[in-house]
Amino acid sequence: MSAIFTDFRFLHANFLWLLLLLLPLALFYARRGPAPALLFSSTSLIRSLGTSRKASAGRITFLLRMLSFSLLVVALARPQYGNSTTEVEASGIDIMLAVDVSGSMEAMDFHLDGKAVNRLAVVKKVVEKFIDKRPNDRIGLIAFGARSYLVSPLTLDHDWLLKRMDALKIGMGGDGTAIGSAIGTGVNRLREQKAKSRILILLTDGMSNSGSISPLTAAEAAETLGIKVYTIGAGTRGEAPIPMRDAYGRVKLAWMKVDIDENTLKQVAKLTGASYFRATNTASLENIYGEINKMETTSRTIKKFENYRELFPWVLLFFFPVFAAEIYLSRRRVP
Repeated sequence: MSAIFTDFRFLHANFLWLLLLLLPLALFYARRGPAPALLFSSTSLIRSLGTSRKASAGRITFLLRMLSFSLLVVALARPQYGNSTTEVEASGIDIMLAVDVSGSMEAMDFHLDGKAVNRLAVVKKVVEKFIDKRPNDRIGLIAFGARSYLVSPLTLDHDWLLKRMDALKIGMGGDGTAIGSAIGTGVNRLREQKAKSRILILLTDGMSNSGSISPLTAAEAAETLGIKVYTIGAGTRGEAPIPMRDAYGRVKLAWMKVDIDENTLKQVAKLTGASYFRATNTASLENIYGEINKMETTSRTIKKFENYRELFPWVLLFFFPVFAAEIYLSRRRVP
């Protein structure tokens, strides 16, 4: 990737602080005036004469002095105009994210900003942060329930990817959990890529009970193709509060038993040379994605080219005649 920036800059911008001296100089000039030529017993006689204290030539000389000082400071700050080009070599890692959107993701056993929310809401926030930290990776998104489908192909357009992530809804993949199908969809999307590293991060809160392919069979295919499958089991252990509607349409929380097939998820990760993680709250889920982010990194090359044109000679071109005019008028002034 490359980016070209055209801009104006000061190479030594710290010199511009000297311009702050103009204010006290202006105030000093406004208050200072020539000594009075006549003495009066009372100032009441001259109040109506105004407050002018400088002759016209004196004011012009002062303004020229201020202008020449300003031009000199600007010249010292080295104004430049041009462009810089930054080239960033992609990291070489392709990542597919598989997110469970089955009905059990409605369980409200996670918290955001001190409020209980469902699991999918937390997953969205955490995964969005993960995406933001990997600007140079191609990332894709898969949603799965009873079936899996591609939400976003591998892309560097992360703004669009985040919009697709935000559009995920619970139940959009049907009622069920097809872990094997989700892995298979991710593998099919990664198999033909020529990236240095290809990984699938699968998050689920249940047990595989749907789909035409078993998780371990799909994992074997991933292992054969050199694709790592990180697995994450999300949710509290035992029971979790799930919103239910009663006969009158009112929503109430009902405590229901939840279970995750951790053994299968561990086998999938181990078989592909990856790791299994368990998230029981928001903090642990953030830590998991943070750990994966650290584990799957490669160095990237950054090259920067600059082409700027010096503008200070033009500033000096104005400075010298202004300075000369100020010297000339100050010598010709009549006290």
